Amino acid sequence: MSRTGKTLAIGGVFVASIIGAAIVTNSQSNNTMSIAAGESQVQTLRFSMSSNNQHPIYDGAAKFKEIVEKFTELKVDIYPSAQLGDDRAAIEMLQLGTLDVSIPSTGPLANFYPEYNVFDLPFMITSEEVADKVLRSDFGDEMLNRLQAKGLVGLDFWENGFRHVTNSKQAVRSIDDVRGLKIRTMESPLHLDAWNAMGATPTPMAFNELFTALQQGTVDGQENPYPNIALNNLYEVQSTLSNTGHVYTPLALIVSQQTWNKLSRHDQRVLRQAAIDAGDYEREVNRRVNMESLEVIKANMNVVTLTPEAVKGFQEATTSVIDKYTPIIGADVVASFQKQIEKAEAELASN
Repeated sequence: MSRTGKTLAIGGVFVASIIGAAIVTNSQSNNTMSIAAGESQVQTLRFSMSSNNQHPIYDGAAKFKEIVEKFTELKVDIYPSAQLGDDRAAIEMLQLGTLDVSIPSTGPLANFYPEYNVFDLPFMITSEEVADKVLRSDFGDEMLNRLQAKGLVGLDFWENGFRHVTNSKQAVRSIDDVRGLKIRTMESPLHLDAWNAMGATPTPMAFNELFTALQQGTVDGQENPYPNIALNNLYEVQSTLSNTGHVYTPLALIVSQQTWNKLSRHDQRVLRQAAIDAGDYEREVNRRVNMESLEVIKANMNVVTLTPEAVKGFQEATTSVIDKYTPIIGADVVASFQKQIEKAEAELASN
């Protein structure tokens, strides 16, 4: 059974679930995992994130902190704005056991887990509702399970959102307008290949370096969800946004395996449930801020809505990328992802 329907309300029901022996757990739990009994051997969890403290992801982290500190003796210290390093550095620190918790996008995770490229295949997930069903499913649980192979424990998927392209050169109304643009991307080979296929000149860099790079003209544009654009004032150095929605980016709430092994069973259960409840809260806030951010963007930038024909042009340009990465990801993973998307779309259409 997947995590769908397992979220418990914070309060009496949550307390009962934590205390009771029959607490609901995620299906990605691994019974072979070394689990500390009795009291936890750590007192403070260092939680690193790339986004600043104005972003909905920070609100989710704060909710996670609130729940964990309420139902355990643990303390959670949050470090926003990549204070401890960008997503890739945070993942490496988690594997080494020098960091406890982080919430990277799935793109940087693909550098360590090739199957995670599946989330960045262009034009696959079609709506937030589809994303919810796909990520809170047996497929989502299996993807979290895969993190255990290299020293991480996956607790839940949160939301970054649909990515849209901005630039300071010209309005992007079709695939032809992308050609020659220098676009900052995440540090992901798939993203590089996708933008190359679209005719752009992609440049990978950490998000905390982006504003300066745009300001200095090192790159012409970038692609991110609305909140990342508005809350980081990218409209000050960008003139046009095009609603490409080319990729839906999840976030993975992950814990160092070394830290996890030092937690008591009770505290492990609290962290799993806190991840789910805080994830629900983060999605709610993110979608509200998403719309608010779009209004800020409209007030400061030219916003282009692509025609269906233009979207088709982008899809056709990136088909080769899907073909290239299917054997890298695993044909079984891609097929399972597509099947889960189709199932979600059918369920939503029937409601």
